Formats: sequence, structure tokens, C-alpha cells
Amino acid sequence: MFENLSNKLTSSFKRLTGASKLTESNIEEVVSDVRVALLEADVALEVVEDFLSSVKRRALGFSVAEALDVHQTFVKIVHEELTNMMGESHSELSLKAKPPVIVLMAGLQGSGKTTSAAKLGKHIKDKYKKRVAVASGDVYRPAAIEQLQILSDQAGLDFIESNTEQTARQIAEDAVKEAKGRLMDVLLFDTAGRQSVDDEMMSEITELSVVLSPTETLFVVDAMMGQDAAASAKAFDEALDLTGVILTKTDGDARGGAALSVKAITGKPIKFLGIGEKIDALDAFHPDRMASRILGMGDILTLIEEAETKVDKEKAQKLAAKVQKRQKFDLEDFRDQIEQMKNMGGLEGILDKLPGAANLPGSMNSSNEAKKFERMGIILDSMSKRERQFPDLINPSRKKRIAAGSGSQVSEVNGLLKQYKQMQKMMKKVKSGGIQKMLQGLDGMSPTGGDMGGSGGAPPYR
Repeated sequence: MFENLSNKLTSSFKRLTGASKLTESNIEEVVSDVRVALLEADVALEVVEDFLSSVKRRALGFSVAEALDVHQTFVKIVHEELTNMMGESHSELSLKAKPPVIVLMAGLQGSGKTTSAAKLGKHIKDKYKKRVAVASGDVYRPAAIEQLQILSDQAGLDFIESNTEQTARQIAEDAVKEAKGRLMDVLLFDTAGRQSVDDEMMSEITELSVVLSPTETLFVVDAMMGQDAAASAKAFDEALDLTGVILTKTDGDARGGAALSVKAITGKPIKFLGIGEKIDALDAFHPDRMASRILGMGDILTLIEEAETKVDKEKAQKLAAKVQKRQKFDLEDFRDQIEQMKNMGGLEGILDKLPGAANLPGSMNSSNEAKKFERMGIILDSMSKRERQFPDLINPSRKKRIAAGSGSQVSEVNGLLKQYKQMQKMMKKVKSGGIQKMLQGLDGMSPTGGDMGGSGGAPPYR
């Protein structure tokens, strides 16, 4: 997300390199570039103009003494204004009402609303240690109720059954009674979506809102809708008085216009981002952190939080002890590292949160190339446990068998082994110089040593 915008903003800020002060002339030059970049990112025009007006006003207000580093001063202003535009600070869920706290999920069809309900339920269960129930009032879309049941099972949530013979109102009333009877802390209620905003849809969901009296009413919207996402959110807000927004499919949106427009147009905060298909692929939205990522500063805090929750600590500790004792780093360890990276959103997900990632070679932060990196896991699974423990056993005939078993080429197997050797060297650097020294070798790594293309990466932070 934001790859294109981040690159263009970084490039535009270079106009200020070497400038002795902020002037109306050099500010206008940069602002002109920023305007184009934001519009190309599908940010709403009114939002762009308000944002740039604030940036220019503040930039012109800096004296020479205050702006000792012109470039940094301007970037600081842009960072603060981006943060303000997206909501200033993180907006927490309100879960302090008398249980069951009811969360109403609204949105258009295809936005990922049902999946988001299950993801949010898991987030609440894991973070707040709450007992969470889910129910579906979608009696229109085929298998919608069954889909939520499957997802709730995956997330470890209580599912309250319903059927298409009931009305949405009946399901809502029964779900509240059932949640109370089961002593649930939270009830997530999924609603029907439509292809577009219509009177029938709004009438039904307004009625449900009256019946349920939700503490949170969250609008779920596809990030790839761009500024249309903000317009849809505004329409729903007029009917429901939304408390927040969940922006889905952000891993597939390179522009980011929705994230930058929603709060400014609706006045409602983005509370969560859907960042992938997995049941735990839901991130809390922090405007300041997102602004940092947009400007190429990374998001180390989120990366650390993900490492705390998604990395297998036992395996990480075993590997750390192994490295410290200078024991052999084998392909079993290498496979574990790849799996840990997948849990944290893959190579792309990690690079996206590292400072300066926008300045890495294009192949390194490419989505397609990052996916190629993950193919290594399949190749490793095609090896026997003994081969992973003793990589020197892998001769040409074994390589052919491994390639055939993983649906790959021998050249890809060779590339993986080359990557493994590089990782071995990097692990030695951890012992002698720590993580910083290890990361110096990042640029020289690639998923298959050049045969699959792209660039690999360091193991996840632990």
C-alpha cells in the first residue's frame, strides 16, 4: 500500500535538497508535485486542496532559524498534516458497555465484511481476552451464514445459528438473547450487503441498528474503491451514525486514496486495516505510523508488535541459542524463518515497515517478487527432513526429485540453496556484530540467487 505515492513524494522532496530556507517559490514547486501524486493516488480533490493549503501555510510560517534543515522541516510538516488528515491518533474500539457489547458490521457486497467480522472477533478475543459471539443477518447472499460459521470456527469464536427462513430483525433479536444466555462479552452482527447503496438496504440496516443499539457501528469498505470508498462511507454514516471504518484489501491497493480520504470526508476514524486473507490479517490503524510509512520512514512499532504476537517465540529462542553457540544453521531453521516471515505478512509486509524501504531496488519491494520468495517454502517442504538437516546430501539427482515434487525447476532449487548459504553467513554476523550487521547483507540476498528473480530478506525481528 502507498508504494507509488511514497516513491513520488520522496522524489518531490528532493527538490529542497541544498536549499537554505523555505520560500514561496520552492514550496510551490514541491507542493505542485505533491498535488499530482495525491490525485494519482485517488485522493479526493477537496481533501488534497485542504491538505496542501495547511502544508503551505505552515511551511511559509517557518523562519530561517527554525528551518535549519529545510528538507527535514518540510517533511516534518507533511508528516504532521498527513497524520491530522487521517485522524491524529489511533481510535480504540469501545468495549466498556454492559455485556454483550454489540458491534454492527455494515458495508457493500464484496467489501470483505463477513471475513472482517471474523477477523475482528479474533482480534477482540486475543487482545482483550473477551468471549466473542458472531451472528449473521445476511439472508440474501447464498451461503453467507455458512461462510461466517466456517470463519468463526477458524477464529475460535462462538457462532449463533440462524437461517434464511428468518428475517434479519428476528435473527438480531434472537442473537442478543442467545449472547446474553451464553454470557458473551461481545456480539458481532454481520449484515447483508448490496451491489450499491439503495433504499431497501438502508431501511433494513437502520431497523437493525434500532433493534441492536450497537456500541460500535463499523463500515467495511474495499480500499481499491479509492475515493469512492469515502463517498460510500458518507452515505452509510448519514443513515447509521458510524463509529468507525475497516478498510479491507489494503495489501492489493498500491494507491492508498481511500485511507487518505475517509476521515477527512466522513469525520469517522479508520480503526482497522485488512492486510491479507488469513484470519489474523487485521491491523489496528495508527495515523501517525501510516504517515511515516507513506513518507518512507517505516513503521518499526507495528513491526515489533507483529513480531510479539505472530512469531513463534519458542522456535525463535531455539534458533537464537543455536546461533550463539555457533551451531550449524540448517535448512530446517531456514524453513522456520520463512514461515515466521509469512506470519508477518511476507517479505513485502516486513519491508513495507522498514525505514527507507521505498529506496530499495524495485525488485526488492515488488509484490510479485516477494511472492516468488515465498515459493521457497514449497521447495523446502519437498525435501526430506534428513536433507533439510544435512543440506550437503542434496546432490544433482536429489535436486531433480525436489524440483519435480515442488513443481519447480532445478535452477530454482539451486537458487534456494544459494540463498540458504547467504543466510548462513548472515547468522554468523549476528554472533559477531548483531542484527544491524546482519541487515547489511540484505541487499545481496535473492530468493533463488537470481534464478527466480527478486530479493529476499532477513529473518523477522525477534
